[in-house]
Amino acid sequence: MEIILLVAACIIILILFLWLVPIGIWFQALVSGTHTSLIQLIFMRFRKVPPTVIVSNMISATKAGLKLSQNELEAHYLAGGRVNAVVNALISADKANMNLDFKTATAIDLAGRDVLAAVKTSVNPKVIDTPPVAAVAKDGIQLIAKARVTVRTNIKQLVGGAGEETILARVGEGIVTSIGSAVSHKQVLENPDSISKLVLEKGLDSGTAFEILSIDIADIDVGKNIGAQLQMDQANADKNIAQAKAEERRAMAVAQEQEMKAKAQEARAKVIEAEAEVPLAMADAFRNGNLGIMDYYRMKNIQADTDMRESISKPAATQQPKK
Repeated sequence: MEIILLVAACIIILILFLWLVPIGIWFQALVSGTHTSLIQLIFMRFRKVPPTVIVSNMISATKAGLKLSQNELEAHYLAGGRVNAVVNALISADKANMNLDFKTATAIDLAGRDVLAAVKTSVNPKVIDTPPVAAVAKDGIQLIAKARVTVRTNIKQLVGGAGEETILARVGEGIVTSIGSAVSHKQVLENPDSISKLVLEKGLDSGTAFEILSIDIADIDVGKNIGAQLQMDQANADKNIAQAKAEERRAMAVAQEQEMKAKAQEARAKVIEAEAEVPLAMADAFRNGNLGIMDYYRMKNIQADTDMRESISKPAATQQPKK
Protein backbone atom coordinates (compact mmCIF):
# COMPACT_ATOMS: atom_id res chain seq x y z
CA MET A 1 0.00 0.00 0.00
CA GLU A 2 2.82 2.36 0.83
CA ILE A 3 4.48 1.53 -2.49
CA ILE A 4 1.31 2.42 -4.40
CA LEU A 5 1.03 5.77 -2.60
CA LEU A 6 4.68 6.47 -3.29
CA VAL A 7 4.26 5.72 -7.01
CA ALA A 8 1.14 7.93 -7.21
CA ALA A 9 2.96 10.77 -5.47
CA CYS A 10 5.88 10.45 -7.89
CA ILE A 11 3.53 10.53 -10.86
CA ILE A 12 1.77 13.67 -9.56
CA ILE A 13 5.10 15.36 -8.91
CA LEU A 14 6.29 14.45 -12.42
CA ILE A 15 3.12 15.85 -14.01
CA LEU A 16 3.45 19.11 -12.05
CA PHE A 17 7.12 19.34 -13.02
CA LEU A 18 6.40 18.80 -16.70
CA TRP A 19 3.59 21.40 -16.54
CA LEU A 20 5.79 23.91 -14.74
CA VAL A 21 8.89 23.20 -16.82
CA PRO A 22 7.71 22.94 -20.48
CA ILE A 23 10.63 20.90 -21.71
CA GLY A 24 8.78 19.85 -24.86
CA ILE A 25 8.10 23.45 -25.91
CA TRP A 26 11.69 24.45 -25.11
CA PHE A 27 13.03 21.57 -27.21
CA GLN A 28 10.68 22.48 -30.08
CA ALA A 29 11.98 26.07 -30.04
CA LEU A 30 15.54 24.86 -29.88
CA VAL A 31 15.32 22.63 -32.94
CA SER A 32 13.41 25.37 -34.83
CA GLY A 33 16.20 27.90 -34.38
CA THR A 34 14.26 30.05 -31.93
CA HIS A 35 16.39 30.78 -28.90
CA THR A 36 14.57 30.95 -25.58
CA SER A 37 15.60 29.91 -22.12
CA LEU A 38 13.89 27.33 -19.99
CA ILE A 39 13.78 29.81 -17.11
CA GLN A 40 11.81 32.30 -19.21
CA LEU A 41 9.30 29.61 -20.09
CA ILE A 42 8.87 28.80 -16.40
CA PHE A 43 8.39 32.50 -15.58
CA MET A 44 5.70 32.68 -18.26
CA ARG A 45 3.64 30.26 -16.19
CA PHE A 46 3.79 32.61 -13.24
CA ARG A 47 2.94 35.61 -15.44
CA LYS A 48 -0.13 33.67 -16.69
CA VAL A 49 1.13 33.68 -20.25
CA PRO A 50 0.75 30.39 -22.14
CA PRO A 51 4.24 29.44 -23.43
CA THR A 52 2.72 27.45 -26.30
CA VAL A 53 1.14 30.58 -27.84
CA ILE A 54 4.29 32.68 -27.56
CA VAL A 55 6.76 30.02 -28.70
CA SER A 56 4.64 28.75 -31.62
CA ASN A 57 4.20 32.28 -32.99
CA MET A 58 7.89 33.02 -32.54
CA ILE A 59 8.72 29.87 -34.51
CA SER A 60 6.30 30.89 -37.30
CA ALA A 61 7.81 34.38 -37.47
CA THR A 62 11.39 33.01 -37.49
CA LYS A 63 10.63 30.57 -40.30
CA ALA A 64 9.06 33.47 -42.27
CA GLY A 65 12.20 35.57 -41.82
CA LEU A 66 10.80 37.96 -39.24
CA LYS A 67 12.54 38.90 -36.03
CA LEU A 68 10.11 39.32 -33.17
CA SER A 69 10.89 39.84 -29.52
CA GLN A 70 9.53 37.43 -26.95
CA ASN A 71 8.91 40.30 -24.52
CA GLU A 72 6.88 42.22 -27.14
CA LEU A 73 4.68 39.20 -27.81
CA GLU A 74 4.14 38.69 -24.07
CA ALA A 75 3.31 42.37 -23.58
CA HIS A 76 0.77 42.26 -26.40
CA TYR A 77 -0.85 39.13 -24.96
CA LEU A 78 -1.07 40.67 -21.48
CA ALA A 79 -2.66 43.80 -23.05
CA GLY A 80 -5.48 41.64 -24.38
CA GLY A 81 -4.26 41.36 -27.93
CA ARG A 82 -4.45 38.41 -30.31
CA VAL A 83 -0.87 37.32 -30.81
CA ASN A 84 -1.65 34.71 -33.44
CA ALA A 85 -3.57 37.20 -35.64
CA VAL A 86 -0.81 39.81 -35.38
CA VAL A 87 1.95 37.38 -36.32
CA ASN A 88 -0.03 35.97 -39.25
CA ALA A 89 -0.78 39.51 -40.45
CA LEU A 90 2.92 40.43 -40.28
CA ILE A 91 3.84 37.32 -42.26
CA SER A 92 1.17 38.03 -44.92
CA ALA A 93 2.23 41.67 -45.19
CA ASP A 94 5.88 40.70 -45.55
CA LYS A 95 5.08 38.24 -48.34
CA ALA A 96 3.03 40.93 -50.11
CA ASN A 97 5.84 43.52 -49.76
CA MET A 98 3.69 45.72 -47.55
CA ASN A 99 5.23 48.09 -45.06
CA LEU A 100 3.65 46.88 -41.81
CA ASP A 101 5.66 46.91 -38.60
CA PHE A 102 4.92 45.18 -35.30
CA LYS A 103 3.90 48.38 -33.51
CA THR A 104 1.30 49.30 -36.14
CA ALA A 105 -0.07 45.77 -36.27
CA THR A 106 -0.50 45.59 -32.49
CA ALA A 107 -2.14 49.04 -32.43
CA ILE A 108 -4.65 47.93 -35.06
CA ASP A 109 -5.35 44.72 -33.14
CA LEU A 110 -5.82 46.50 -29.81
CA ALA A 111 -8.16 48.99 -31.54
CA GLY A 112 -10.57 46.10 -32.10
CA ARG A 113 -10.02 45.64 -35.82
CA ASP A 114 -9.08 42.40 -37.53
CA VAL A 115 -5.54 43.13 -38.64
CA LEU A 116 -5.24 39.89 -40.62
CA ALA A 117 -8.46 40.63 -42.55
CA ALA A 118 -7.21 44.18 -43.14
CA VAL A 119 -3.99 42.88 -44.71
CA LYS A 120 -5.94 40.45 -46.88
CA THR A 121 -8.29 43.23 -48.02
CA SER A 122 -5.33 45.44 -48.79
CA VAL A 123 -3.81 42.71 -50.96
CA ASN A 124 -7.11 41.48 -52.43
CA PRO A 125 -9.67 44.36 -52.65
CA LYS A 126 -13.25 43.53 -51.78
CA VAL A 127 -16.55 44.67 -53.25
CA ILE A 128 -19.24 46.33 -51.14
CA ASP A 129 -22.80 46.36 -52.47
CA THR A 130 -24.74 49.48 -51.56
CA PRO A 131 -28.43 49.29 -50.66
CA PRO A 132 -30.92 50.76 -53.18
CA VAL A 133 -30.55 54.55 -53.30
CA ALA A 134 -33.59 56.59 -54.44
CA ALA A 135 -33.08 60.03 -55.97
CA VAL A 136 -35.15 62.42 -58.10
CA ALA A 137 -33.92 64.13 -61.27
CA LYS A 138 -34.90 67.68 -62.15
CA ASP A 139 -37.74 66.47 -64.39
CA GLY A 140 -39.43 64.92 -61.34
CA ILE A 141 -38.79 61.24 -62.19
CA GLN A 142 -37.46 59.05 -59.38
CA LEU A 143 -34.53 56.72 -60.06
CA ILE A 144 -33.45 53.83 -57.82
CA ALA A 145 -29.77 52.96 -58.21
CA LYS A 146 -27.57 50.19 -56.84
CA ALA A 147 -23.79 50.47 -56.85
CA ARG A 148 -20.80 48.23 -56.23
CA VAL A 149 -17.88 49.87 -54.47
CA THR A 150 -14.45 48.26 -54.77
CA VAL A 151 -12.25 49.15 -51.79
CA ARG A 152 -8.99 48.12 -50.25
CA THR A 153 -7.71 48.69 -46.76
CA ASN A 154 -5.64 51.77 -46.00
CA ILE A 155 -3.29 50.46 -43.31
CA LYS A 156 -2.10 53.92 -42.31
CA GLN A 157 -5.64 55.11 -41.51
CA LEU A 158 -6.96 51.85 -40.10
CA VAL A 159 -6.61 53.15 -36.53
CA GLY A 160 -9.12 55.95 -36.08
CA GLY A 161 -10.50 55.75 -39.62
CA ALA A 162 -14.18 55.36 -40.45
CA GLY A 163 -15.56 51.98 -41.49
CA GLU A 164 -17.72 50.53 -44.24
CA GLU A 165 -20.88 52.24 -42.97
CA THR A 166 -19.34 55.65 -43.66
CA ILE A 167 -18.27 54.57 -47.15
CA LEU A 168 -21.81 53.38 -47.95
CA ALA A 169 -23.36 56.57 -46.56
CA ARG A 170 -21.04 58.82 -48.56
CA VAL A 171 -21.52 56.85 -51.77
CA GLY A 172 -25.30 57.02 -51.31
CA GLU A 173 -25.10 60.77 -50.75
CA GLY A 174 -22.98 61.17 -53.88
CA ILE A 175 -25.46 59.16 -55.97
CA VAL A 176 -28.36 61.29 -54.74
CA THR A 177 -26.45 64.48 -55.54
CA SER A 178 -25.42 63.37 -59.03
CA ILE A 179 -28.92 62.18 -59.98
CA GLY A 180 -30.52 65.29 -58.49
CA SER A 181 -28.27 67.54 -60.59
CA ALA A 182 -29.26 65.78 -63.84
CA VAL A 183 -31.69 67.73 -66.04
CA SER A 184 -33.55 64.60 -67.16
CA HIS A 185 -33.73 61.04 -65.91
CA LYS A 186 -33.14 59.87 -69.48
CA GLN A 187 -29.73 61.48 -69.34
CA VAL A 188 -28.83 59.35 -66.33
CA LEU A 189 -30.18 56.17 -67.91
CA GLU A 190 -28.17 56.80 -71.06
CA ASN A 191 -24.91 57.50 -69.22
CA PRO A 192 -24.85 55.74 -65.83
CA ASP A 193 -21.06 56.04 -65.72
CA SER A 194 -21.51 59.79 -65.21
CA ILE A 195 -22.69 59.01 -61.69
CA SER A 196 -19.52 57.06 -60.97
CA LYS A 197 -17.31 59.85 -62.25
CA LEU A 198 -19.06 62.53 -60.21
CA VAL A 199 -18.96 60.41 -57.05
CA LEU A 200 -15.29 59.48 -57.43
CA GLU A 201 -14.33 63.13 -57.88
CA LYS A 202 -15.69 63.96 -54.42
CA GLY A 203 -12.96 62.05 -52.55
CA LEU A 204 -15.37 60.03 -50.44
CA ASP A 205 -12.63 57.88 -48.87
CA SER A 206 -11.09 60.82 -47.00
CA GLY A 207 -10.75 60.02 -43.30
CA THR A 208 -11.80 56.41 -43.72
CA ALA A 209 -9.92 53.14 -43.29
CA PHE A 210 -10.42 52.27 -46.95
CA GLU A 211 -9.33 53.49 -50.35
CA ILE A 212 -12.04 53.52 -53.01
CA LEU A 213 -10.75 51.99 -56.24
CA SER A 214 -13.92 52.14 -58.30
CA ILE A 215 -17.66 52.74 -58.10
CA ASP A 216 -19.75 50.81 -60.59
CA ILE A 217 -23.50 51.33 -61.08
CA ALA A 218 -24.94 47.83 -61.06
CA ASP A 219 -28.60 48.65 -61.71
CA ILE A 220 -30.90 51.65 -62.25
CA ASP A 221 -34.69 51.37 -62.07
CA VAL A 222 -37.28 54.04 -62.81
CA GLY A 223 -39.49 54.75 -59.83
CA LYS A 224 -42.42 57.08 -59.31
CA ASN A 225 -43.16 60.35 -61.06
CA ILE A 226 -42.55 62.47 -57.99
CA GLY A 227 -43.13 65.75 -59.86
CA ALA A 228 -46.58 64.71 -61.05
CA GLN A 229 -47.42 63.35 -57.61
CA LEU A 230 -46.45 66.66 -56.02
CA GLN A 231 -48.56 68.56 -58.55
CA MET A 232 -51.53 66.30 -57.82
CA ASP A 233 -51.07 66.82 -54.10
CA GLN A 234 -50.87 70.58 -54.63
CA ALA A 235 -54.00 70.50 -56.80
CA ASN A 236 -55.87 68.51 -54.15
CA ALA A 237 -54.73 70.97 -51.50
CA ASP A 238 -55.89 73.93 -53.62
CA LYS A 239 -59.23 72.18 -54.23
CA ASN A 240 -59.73 71.60 -50.51
CA ILE A 241 -58.91 75.25 -49.81
CA ALA A 242 -61.39 76.40 -52.49
CA GLN A 243 -64.08 74.10 -51.11
CA ALA A 244 -63.48 75.42 -47.62
CA LYS A 245 -63.79 79.03 -48.81
CA ALA A 246 -66.95 78.20 -50.79
CA GLU A 247 -68.46 76.55 -47.74
CA GLU A 248 -67.57 79.61 -45.72
CA ARG A 249 -69.28 81.90 -48.25
CA ARG A 250 -72.36 79.63 -48.32
CA ALA A 251 -72.57 79.69 -44.54
CA MET A 252 -72.31 83.49 -44.58
CA ALA A 253 -75.05 83.70 -47.24
CA VAL A 254 -77.31 81.42 -45.19
CA ALA A 255 -76.68 83.54 -42.11
CA GLN A 256 -77.50 86.74 -44.02
CA GLU A 257 -80.67 85.15 -45.39
CA GLN A 258 -81.76 84.12 -41.91
CA GLU A 259 -81.00 87.62 -40.67
CA MET A 260 -83.09 89.18 -43.47
CA LYS A 261 -85.99 86.80 -42.73
CA ALA A 262 -85.80 87.74 -39.08
CA LYS A 263 -85.90 91.44 -40.01
CA ALA A 264 -88.86 90.85 -42.38
CA GLN A 265 -90.76 89.01 -39.68
CA GLU A 266 -90.00 91.83 -37.28
CA ALA A 267 -91.30 94.41 -39.81
CA ARG A 268 -94.42 92.28 -40.48
CA ALA A 269 -95.08 92.11 -36.77
CA LYS A 270 -94.81 95.88 -36.52
CA VAL A 271 -97.29 96.29 -39.46
CA ILE A 272 -99.75 93.92 -37.81
CA GLU A 273 -99.34 95.83 -34.57
CA ALA A 274 -99.95 99.11 -36.41
CA GLU A 275 -102.99 97.69 -38.20
CA ALA A 276 -104.41 96.61 -34.83
CA GLU A 277 -104.21 100.21 -33.64
CA VAL A 278 -106.22 101.51 -36.65
CA PRO A 279 -109.70 100.63 -35.25
CA LEU A 280 -108.76 102.19 -31.93
CA ALA A 281 -107.64 105.33 -33.70
CA MET A 282 -110.84 105.46 -35.77
CA ALA A 283 -112.97 105.05 -32.67
CA ASP A 284 -111.09 107.80 -30.96
CA ALA A 285 -111.55 109.99 -34.07
CA PHE A 286 -115.32 109.33 -33.97
CA ARG A 287 -115.48 110.30 -30.32
CA ASN A 288 -113.52 113.46 -30.86
CA GLY A 289 -115.52 114.45 -33.97
CA ASN A 290 -112.49 114.28 -36.27
CA LEU A 291 -114.06 111.59 -38.45
CA GLY A 292 -117.64 111.58 -39.72
CA ILE A 293 -119.86 108.73 -40.81
CA MET A 294 -119.60 109.77 -44.46
CA ASP A 295 -115.84 109.76 -44.23
CA TYR A 296 -115.95 106.26 -42.83
CA TYR A 297 -118.21 104.99 -45.66
CA ARG A 298 -116.03 106.70 -48.25
CA MET A 299 -112.97 104.98 -46.80
CA LYS A 300 -114.72 101.58 -46.82
CA ASN A 301 -115.70 102.09 -50.47
CA ILE A 302 -112.11 102.90 -51.40
CA GLN A 303 -110.94 99.81 -49.54
CA ALA A 304 -113.51 97.61 -51.27
CA ASP A 305 -112.56 99.03 -54.65
CA THR A 306 -108.91 98.31 -53.93
CA ASP A 307 -109.64 94.72 -52.89
CA MET A 308 -111.64 94.18 -56.06
CA ARG A 309 -108.83 95.46 -58.27
CA GLU A 310 -106.29 93.24 -56.49
CA SER A 311 -108.54 90.17 -56.92
CA ILE A 312 -108.97 90.92 -60.64
CA SER A 313 -105.21 91.39 -61.16
CA LYS A 314 -104.41 87.97 -59.58
CA PRO A 315 -104.55 84.74 -61.66
CA ALA A 316 -107.65 82.66 -61.20
CA ALA A 317 -105.74 79.79 -59.56
CA THR A 318 -104.37 82.07 -56.88
CA GLN A 319 -107.63 83.88 -56.01
CA GLN A 320 -108.86 83.20 -52.54
CA PRO A 321 -112.62 82.90 -51.92
CA LYS A 322 -114.10 85.70 -49.86
CA LYS A 323 -115.36 84.85 -46.47
